[in-house]
Amino acid sequence: MLIIGIAGGTGSGKTTVVRKIVESLPMGEVVLLPQDSYYKDSSHVPVEERQNINFDHPDAFDWRLLSKHVSMLREGQSIEQPTYSYLSCTRQSETIHVEPREVIIIEGILALSDKKLRQLMDLKIFVDTDPDDRLIRVIRRDIRERGRSAEAVMDRYVRVLKPMHEQFIEPTKRYADLIIPEGGSNQVAINLMTRFIKEHLYPI
Repeated sequence: MLIIGIAGGTGSGKTTVVRKIVESLPMGEVVLLPQDSYYKDSSHVPVEERQNINFDHPDAFDWRLLSKHVSMLREGQSIEQPTYSYLSCTRQSETIHVEPREVIIIEGILALSDKKLRQLMDLKIFVDTDPDDRLIRVIRRDIRERGRSAEAVMDRYVRVLKPMHEQFIEPTKRYADLIIPEGGSNQVAINLMTRFIKEHLYPI
């Protein structure tokens, strides 16, 4: 089994990198654990206050549960992955049943920030993309998927995303075994990464 952590700023292209890893391997050999699924439940917070929660701060995540689930998968046990709603800012009652596979990918903005979680990883990747490109992607995604206006997205970028990226996300780059500039469009880095994975899984 190979456990991979993929971090990087919001809109950096992490999803594209994950997709290319999945496409490079036989079907059914990869399990994805999105870090976003492990936000702490905020159902106890009044509805009008939930939009003020800083979802880009390490304290927003349930690190204990995420590390526990990764450890269980590594030991060959199945897990019930939580699901999270961005619209209500609450953890949902539904879970996703996940069986262990040859490759476990933990993907999220702060996937490399927790020491205990890092120690479970065999390969740590940081996807590094120009801030302007990330902002454009965030605007498009949040308007389409999260019902936000362009003005609201840009305001949140200035107030939260940019300072949190500089304070918490960017520093985790030093823990990475591989830094991928320009995200999924960097085919050379993608090729090196997928070759490493295949050599680890299928040694000659």
